[in-house]
Amino acid sequence: MTVALAMKAAIGDVSRFIDPQKLVSYLGLNPSVRQSGPGPAYHGRITKQGRGHARGMLVEAAWAAARAPGPLRALFLRVRARRGQHVAAVATARKLAIVIWHLLTKDESYAWARPSLHAKKLRDVELKAGHRPARGQKGAAHAYNIKSHREEERRWVEQAETAYARFVAGWNPRGPKKARTDAANEVRR
Repeated sequence: MTVALAMKAAIGDVSRFIDPQKLVSYLGLNPSVRQSGPGPAYHGRITKQGRGHARGMLVEAAWAAARAPGPLRALFLRVRARRGQHVAAVATARKLAIVIWHLLTKDESYAWARPSLHAKKLRDVELKAGHRPARGQKGAAHAYNIKSHREEERRWVEQAETAYARFVAGWNPRGPKKARTDAANEVRR
């Protein structure tokens, strides 16, 4: 909840970013590219140009997303298997920035949020802000106290994680392999 408020404050008016890549650039989470002429492009580490505090908060949120079930965890695990956990955390932070842009521009809620957990976190923020406790009344955050309800929401999000993992399982990060001709297989002498 704190990261969401800080990101909203760091981004300001989201309409100034015409696409999610502009927001990713603003936060410095885009990979650097070095290219000269028609030669191949070399992609390096993230640029780190821009809002360092917001970038750090997104990376911390990515570590939290890697522990919780959901599509972001599936992304983290997939990238971690290929590139390591630190690169996976930054990739997940980049994906979080893209998701944030889409949610703010479309004025929607996150589809895989757990409603009772969200209500509990929102109520905790309200209480810390000084709202009066409503003792003896069952509000929206009460559902989080029911273990069966909490587990049902968790299973629902785990199914989304499994579906995402199944969806991207056949992806080849470098594109399909091209069939080599016999001339290309000859050994030069």
